[in-house]
Amino acid sequence: MPRSSTAPLNRTTIARAALELIDENGLEGWTMRALAERLGVRAPSLYSHVSSQEEILDTVHELIDDEIDLEALRDPDLRRGLAAFAHSYRAAYARHPGATVLIVRRPIGTDSALRVYDALLAALLGHGLAPDEAMRSAVVLDYLVLGSAVETFIGGFAGADDYEGRYPALVAALRACDRRTIDQEGFEAGLAHLVEAVAARAAR
Repeated sequence: MPRSSTAPLNRTTIARAALELIDENGLEGWTMRALAERLGVRAPSLYSHVSSQEEILDTVHELIDDEIDLEALRDPDLRRGLAAFAHSYRAAYARHPGATVLIVRRPIGTDSALRVYDALLAALLGHGLAPDEAMRSAVVLDYLVLGSAVETFIGGFAGADDYEGRYPALVAALRACDRRTIDQEGFEAGLAHLVEAVAARAAR
């Protein structure tokens, strides 16, 4: 869809259009030509507002980070606040899996991303974790959140019948789980373990 004639062309509107293209068409749909067409302009005119695709991706990263609820980390209840933050963080990136694949491959350099990590680490330190413990906890949470946002575990498997007679343990597990909910259940279980481990360290 072309942009509205009343929408100003700037760094943010360009990034929003890029995010829409990636959400709709995947990584292959993300080109400067397609972006210019989406905005109803010629590609060279984009460079009056952004210097490169990398700058656009930085702004896309910022847009997604703006969806994360950092206020949850101010909750005096560590378990509740950390869980709420993790759910918000995962939801923000799960809404944009194509963009997430691009973002996780890039250095962490945007102010928005650095603010997210600083807020998380400040909360963990504020609850009494040592700096090295806080960093390890942040690493585990990041893998859990972004890994589950980008990839479905159960979606990588065919039906149990396709593995019959060859992989008995896998067949039994596939038949025992609910494919509609197992990915969410896995995330919740991992998050619960992490939250309890962090709370135990904070209580020492």
